[in-house]
Amino acid sequence: MISKNHIRILSSVTAHACATIAIMLTCAPLVSAQSAAAPIADTVPAGTTLTIGDPKTQRALELSGEVKNLPFTPKWVNISGGPRTTEAFRANALDIGSVADIPPIHATWTGLPVKIIAAAFRKDPLEHPIYKLGIAPGADINRIEDLKGKKIAFSPGQAQGALVLRILQKAGLTKDDVTLVEMPSTGDVYVSALASKLVDAAPIAEANQPRYLANYGSNGARVISHGLRDDAWHLYTLQSVLDDPAKAAAARAYVQAWAKATRWIYEHPKEWVEGYYVQDQGLKTADGEYLAKSAGEPDIPADWNDVITRQQATIDLLAKETGNERLDAEKLFDRRFEKVATQSLQATQTLGKQ
Repeated sequence: MISKNHIRILSSVTAHACATIAIMLTCAPLVSAQSAAAPIADTVPAGTTLTIGDPKTQRALELSGEVKNLPFTPKWVNISGGPRTTEAFRANALDIGSVADIPPIHATWTGLPVKIIAAAFRKDPLEHPIYKLGIAPGADINRIEDLKGKKIAFSPGQAQGALVLRILQKAGLTKDDVTLVEMPSTGDVYVSALASKLVDAAPIAEANQPRYLANYGSNGARVISHGLRDDAWHLYTLQSVLDDPAKAAAARAYVQAWAKATRWIYEHPKEWVEGYYVQDQGLKTADGEYLAKSAGEPDIPADWNDVITRQQATIDLLAKETGNERLDAEKLFDRRFEKVATQSLQATQTLGKQ
């Protein structure tokens, strides 16, 4: 038979146990948060491998000889663009991807936990835009305000799709004022759509602009400027990669190498044109020189505050136009990597002066 004293003891023990459990439950998220903010190791454990989809950086590292200095084993895959990168992430076939600003947003909206670990831009983005608006032969479009009532190529989840929405916003239009024709922006899809007059306008990357004008300019094809920044370029990775201490350290080392490669491309235009555009991409030297010049000087910021502000503006626009939930741009960036790239460049410059 249980006495009143036993009941008091059991009640005391139960209350203590509940309090202990409550404390454990309350502290659990804090432990997780502390783990997420833990410093990344400077040394990469032996045997660490990273699967990377960043063809341009891969080639620059090979041409510059820096690839041999990577403190991990890179497994290179020829993957670029948001849709293919996200697909590879979902299949656990990729650790790091190189994309514009939209794919990390789109990946998060589709439930894929990713983080941006590096950001690069162009020194003079309005003088050196990545895209111009291709105009189909016969389309009566001379300025962006003329897009009203027109058919525009649109690729949700990619930089070109977001650019279209930005252009419409600048022109005082919405997606309801035009017809958005969904299609992937890969390869020559947009150029073919313009040439066949499937669409009236489409953002064309600088690599395709000379060819588009050369092939269809005599029929009335043109390109016009949009006057907006479109130069954001990021490295991003799965959260699960950053949760692995060895891979996180390797990712840090890759950001350092990426920064050096980005700078090397700008400082060695002849080697880059010949080694990448001519030998790797099969372009003529003149076309490679055009692309190298149009890219301008890279800008790798040491402070991400402005980067995050611009990303938030993009998220807000996309959320409004697509009906997706508004995201906090800050949460897309792993700020432990914020100064990794610039510190790597500064260290290289210091060694060069010794």
